[in-house]
Amino acid sequence: MKPLTGLLLGASLAALSAALPIAHGAEDGARAPHASSYRPMASAPTMIINVNIYDGRGGLIENGSVLMKDGDIAAIGANLEAEEGTVVIDGQGKWVTPGIIDVHSHYGVYASPGMNAHSDGNEVTGPNTAEVWAEHGVWPQDPGFARAQASGVTTLQILPGSANLIGGRGVTLKNVPARTVQAMKFPGAKQGVKFACGENPKRVYGQKGESPFTRMGNVAGYRAAWAKAVEYKRSWDDYNEKVAAGEDADPPTRDLQMDTLMGVLNGEILIQHHCYRADDMANIIEVSKEFGFKITAFHHAVESYKIADILAENDICSAMWADWWGFKMEAYDGIRENAALVHNAGACAVIHSDSGTGIQRLNQEAAKTLADGNKAGLDISKAEAWGWISYNAARTLGVEDQTGSLEVGKDADVVLWSGDPFSVYTRAEKVFIDGALVYDMNDQATHAVSDFRLGLTGEGDDR
Repeated sequence: MKPLTGLLLGASLAALSAALPIAHGAEDGARAPHASSYRPMASAPTMIINVNIYDGRGGLIENGSVLMKDGDIAAIGANLEAEEGTVVIDGQGKWVTPGIIDVHSHYGVYASPGMNAHSDGNEVTGPNTAEVWAEHGVWPQDPGFARAQASGVTTLQILPGSANLIGGRGVTLKNVPARTVQAMKFPGAKQGVKFACGENPKRVYGQKGESPFTRMGNVAGYRAAWAKAVEYKRSWDDYNEKVAAGEDADPPTRDLQMDTLMGVLNGEILIQHHCYRADDMANIIEVSKEFGFKITAFHHAVESYKIADILAENDICSAMWADWWGFKMEAYDGIRENAALVHNAGACAVIHSDSGTGIQRLNQEAAKTLADGNKAGLDISKAEAWGWISYNAARTLGVEDQTGSLEVGKDADVVLWSGDPFSVYTRAEKVFIDGALVYDMNDQATHAVSDFRLGLTGEGDDR
């Protein structure tokens, strides 16, 4: 039997690290527990010239150039001059975009190959499991990460599943090969917390004879949790005020569930809410106003087109599929023009995957949505539509000041495409994360391969 050899383990790491960069984190003593230890890979100043550019903010530059330096976008435009020592890539006739961002992935917590041993996404032990963190179940060696990278995905949010009313915290990752999830964590990104409304929680717990059994029970469960969270926050605020005033005080008893919800109330954690029907979303908005928290995004949101004006008014993004609907009753009233209509109403539209295969073609999913919107008479350009999988996605994760668009000073998360990125015939030719070349379609040495694939398939073995 062939022994397991790997990219990320033991002597194999030393043998292969020269061929393939691996994200190395800071020493444990240099950071807080659970904090990001991500460090950008080594990069050289690089300019891609003679390309058409979608900047992620609705702009199109024809026959332009992008300069990446020290991990950031250093310049973008036409007629740029490359300094001595700059790597120049002539992309004549090709396209450049910001890297794709998937705001709803389960890579790592539902790792491939799909089997019970890899089912780490749903902690189905109670309707409120706000205390769990997806990052504590992420397997960095999930082969899916590399497949997404080869498809132009540079950032992704890993979320718990949707069995529970409150499923736990999500994590935003830079899509780089690493030994630990901490070495993938997007520096400075806020955590999200996964909520779910509608059929899933009432089905999972209703069949157990537990609450919630109905949509009424769902909303009652949220309200009970938020009422407790408000009191928990008040107790900590009182304690902190006393400490600041120099008074002696005993801290409140720590509650990991309430820590998460208090983080939302303090604006430190973003709500990512699985919700299909318009009436469910409207009810959740009412609950947010009752308890004073902000909803960042509704996910799946197949009926967002019905309340697009309300979503725009409340600054709530909708992370949607192009045309995945009808597989259960709450998904029955989906339409293919959903995201385009949300965009047209001035609300924040995002195309997401929630799929290990869909994430590998998010550019094509955006293309389908754009085509359906244009057929319906909506005048949306390709340059605008790219924002559905870049800038608007970054907004959903709270990292739009760092990535999601090609603007000077932002992270150089960049994809060079072999052709029009909205075409089914186009492939991601080169992928850069923080200016480092992490994937080259034509250079096998850059193709990340997990220990799992090396050990079981012999991939990368020249013997």
